[in-house]
Amino acid sequence: MFDQVLAPEELLRRASELVPVLRGRADQTEELRRIPDESVRDLLASELHLIGVPRRFGGLDVDYGLMLEVAALLGSGCASTSWCYSLWAAHSWLVGYWPLEAQQDVFGESPDVLLSSSLNPGRSTLEKTDGGFRLSGQWEFSSGSNAASWVMVGANLPEGLVWLLLPRSDYKVVDTWFVSGLRGTGSNDIVIKDAFVPHHRGLNRDRAGGEDQNGWVVHQQGRYRLPALVLLGWDLVAPMIGIAQGMIDEYTSQLTGTSGPGRTADLDGVQLRLSQSSAELDAARALMRSDVSETLEMAQTGKAFSTLVRARLRRDKAFIAQLCLSSVNRLFEFSGGHAIFNSGAAQRFHRDIQAAVRRDGFIMEIGGLQYGRVALGLDPDGRI
Repeated sequence: MFDQVLAPEELLRRASELVPVLRGRADQTEELRRIPDESVRDLLASELHLIGVPRRFGGLDVDYGLMLEVAALLGSGCASTSWCYSLWAAHSWLVGYWPLEAQQDVFGESPDVLLSSSLNPGRSTLEKTDGGFRLSGQWEFSSGSNAASWVMVGANLPEGLVWLLLPRSDYKVVDTWFVSGLRGTGSNDIVIKDAFVPHHRGLNRDRAGGEDQNGWVVHQQGRYRLPALVLLGWDLVAPMIGIAQGMIDEYTSQLTGTSGPGRTADLDGVQLRLSQSSAELDAARALMRSDVSETLEMAQTGKAFSTLVRARLRRDKAFIAQLCLSSVNRLFEFSGGHAIFNSGAAQRFHRDIQAAVRRDGFIMEIGGLQYGRVALGLDPDGRI
């Protein structure tokens, strides 16, 4: 058993110090289409990833919400690095729901293990066999896959969706990530051909943290006293808040001290758009903090998550994503022709937020729909 103690203030200081470093590597990160090795080393040296690791295996005894604050900070410097950091930390948290034997497989030698994922079934086949499963398939969008030594993927069984853990020797990363936004995330395809997965490395997604209380029994940490799907997703929302902050910082930097004809600091339109975008970001950040704090408090006290509460939390993730999108778009639209030059950061933040909100769960017509159904007395007809 480890006993890692670092004050939240110290972790936030380390994150803040990384922001200009990551900003300076943002162009290189895009060119590589993955996180540079130096950035991976810096993240590991900072110990910020340990916020997600279970305490039992060397993780930090701090609130899970601190990881989201760190991701938002990092996102103001480099969205791709923030996206991967947040997912790596969230994946370490998720491993804590698996049987203890699987957790020891992953963290047994070091807490510095990075995992990528593709949690939907993709194009896969899964069959039960003696002692476990036989798995084949191809999965998309596995962010941070280049630096990861484990992957978690989803596959269907008659009893529901199963998440499975596999070491790097059991899968291949296929370089497919040629995209317009979040270019540096290395969100490549994962290919698995007839791999044997021991039974203890499988997890029923919909039972984890609900009917299956293994995470709570093993760790006695509040973050495991709730259904995994309730807390999952904030790890992708937090980098969007960072992107919006980065865009506001860039806009403010470019216009501060300017005056005269054109789009300059003394123009009412410039001032109004900055006010509106800043207010949207403040609202988004406040809502995320409120929801995450409520979620972790309910988990700590053992309160049940009603269907309406779960639907509201999923709605809020989508709503915050749309607030961040609006905040960035409003400033970019009023930034003039210079904003499209690669030499500036505005065009990158704009491209990155477009990519970040493409997931179905961050579109209100999908991620926000179930709340309306439940609030009107109807049963949900989608995941919450």
